[in-house]
Amino acid sequence: MAQRRDKENYYLDIADSVSERSTCLRRRYGAIIVSNDEIISTGYNGAPRGRKNCSDLGRCTREELKIPSGQRYELCRSVHAEANAIISASRRDMIDAVLYLSGRDGHSDDLLRDTTCCSMCRRMIINAGIKKVVARVGDQGEITETLVQEWIDHDDTEPAV
Repeated sequence: MAQRRDKENYYLDIADSVSERSTCLRRRYGAIIVSNDEIISTGYNGAPRGRKNCSDLGRCTREELKIPSGQRYELCRSVHAEANAIISASRRDMIDAVLYLSGRDGHSDDLLRDTTCCSMCRRMIINAGIKKVVARVGDQGEITETLVQEWIDHDDTEPAV
């Protein structure tokens, strides 16, 4: 019998599969929220319901303006994968849950080396009560785990003194 896939990679595989629904031309993200070993919601990055996606328009404003990753999110048409997963879940189900995240380059389809949550998504994850974020990164699909408490303790929105 073949060796059974461990749960961490199983859930990351599902998050990666969810990312295939992404409509972003720049980066494709997929997220799933798991509580008590049960998937409670999924999300991928794409325009809000009823609005045209970048893939429909054939263009990305942030790419056209050469805006670096992590900047000027207000120009992006997409709702992030993490946000869409949170929107689709009940808060009581997210308390102490784990969010699994996979990101791929929209052009090469390679796993991103810097898959992480933006500061806006971090705030939503904190308020949702999620306890940990697990992401697949790099060429070999390494796994990173971040305890959400670290984002609370090391507030990236406070000015450095």
